[in-house]
Amino acid sequence: MARLIMVVLWPSFLVAIVAEGFLFSLFDPHDLALVGNHIEVNPLAVYTIGFFSIWAFCSLASMLTCYLLAVPNDKKIPF
Repeated sequence: MARLIMVVLWPSFLVAIVAEGFLFSLFDPHDLALVGNHIEVNPLAVYTIGFFSIWAFCSLASMLTCYLLAVPNDKKIPF
């Protein structure tokens, strides 16, 4: 189980690092607005929330990949 967790979390962690670098090189946390109102939030908090959100989505994608690899192929579907 620990191996499966590391197979899912480690690659998603590395991808989240790269994705956050790209995301915040395009968007400045000081320019965030929600429903037209400017949000006064510490940039470190925005970076942290952004990183963990991206990591969660990447982890879900990795878990789905592991699940699909483990599902037995009962039927052959011609493509």
